Amino acid sequence: MYHPGDENMVTLSFKEVLPVITREVFMDIKAMNRNGLSIRRIAKITGLHRKTVKRHLESTSLPEYHRTKRKGSILDPFRPMIDAYLEEDDYQASWIFDKLAGMGYTGGYTVVKDAVRAIKGEKTRIAYIRFETEPAFQAQVDWGDFQIVEPDGTIHTVSAFVMVLGYSRAMYVEFVEKRTLEAFMDCHIRAFEYLGGVPKEILYDCMKHVVIKRHNGRPVFNIEFSRFANHYAFHPRLCPPYAPWVKGKVERPIHYLRERFWRGYSYHCLDRANQDVLTWLSGTANRRLHGTYRQEVSGRWEKEKALLTPLPHSPYDTSLKVFRPVYKECQLSYRGNRYLIPHRFAGKKVMLKIKGKLIRIFHDQDLIASYEEPEGKHTLVGDQAIYRLLSQDKEQIRRKYGRQKGRATRGLFTGTLFPEVEIRSLEEYERLAGVSWNS
Repeated sequence: MYHPGDENMVTLSFKEVLPVITREVFMDIKAMNRNGLSIRRIAKITGLHRKTVKRHLESTSLPEYHRTKRKGSILDPFRPMIDAYLEEDDYQASWIFDKLAGMGYTGGYTVVKDAVRAIKGEKTRIAYIRFETEPAFQAQVDWGDFQIVEPDGTIHTVSAFVMVLGYSRAMYVEFVEKRTLEAFMDCHIRAFEYLGGVPKEILYDCMKHVVIKRHNGRPVFNIEFSRFANHYAFHPRLCPPYAPWVKGKVERPIHYLRERFWRGYSYHCLDRANQDVLTWLSGTANRRLHGTYRQEVSGRWEKEKALLTPLPHSPYDTSLKVFRPVYKECQLSYRGNRYLIPHRFAGKKVMLKIKGKLIRIFHDQDLIASYEEPEGKHTLVGDQAIYRLLSQDKEQIRRKYGRQKGRATRGLFTGTLFPEVEIRSLEEYERLAGVSWNS
């Protein structure tokens, strides 16, 4: 939830001329606009100028900024102690101030009081959560762990991604081996496709894929997931700490999934489990008579589908993205292997997009190579024809091995280890030396 003045909580500098706001405020502005609020109303809520709100609404990408150094607070070294005390009990700020003073804190009481108030407020901030949501307004997402006993007695665990629409209680379930950010976003995409669109906001626990840390009591969202949310035009919300009842619409369906689908299920493989759970969703879970509103889920789901935000024209690229330099040998290194790259990219930095075992290599927006990641390590992957193309690139040779530089290495580009020389007859040498070699 945004509060006026939050844009000044950290010192930021933009590459653009737009006034400084955080990514979280940017997403709040987008969400309020999607909910039908006018620019004037959004400006009043956020405390920003109407022109500032308008410019950010017209922007299609998240604001890019970098943090600058800021003078720390005298209270900063003592914040872990404050958190620990409040985890232990609901102590008063005056009691905590006395404890900190005994530990060497020399600041004023007001600073401690404000910090305690902010932490307690974050724990109890549930006013924005609606018990019953409007159609297409909110979905809730969570993970559930499901154990499999192998024939040898070992226990194997798979995770279930669960998304539930708040109004209809229609749900989507997908099992995954690992809770990676890539799997998390891929499950969202398939959930949106199954449910028929995207809700205006999605409620989460403080999971690492959504929020990476807290700064002055405020969540700092994962930048990759923020871009994902912006692409699909939904607003991520966090469940208040110590308030599991707020996410009851997804907590109860996980229990329902465990009791009505998983108990007694014969697990064979992940693909089979995901096929079977989709059949169960379509035939049982999303056709059940819901206990709260005493209506069939599918009927309310059809009403909700019509109001969900349509999917964008192209899905978000959820590939793992890393940058690597291209060495002079026309190679780059990734996870213990080397990959050959066309010689014109030597000395440049390229982006790798990894999806499963497929590695796609880009320079700017251009795809320059695609490889399957090998099973082992210390492997050189690629076509040696890249070196033959280098030997045929006369412009590259002239630029790197011109007349004034590297003469001794020119022969390396002639297809032989020996440099090319002009062959002359012995008579020509005799003429130059003024002697006869046969005399």
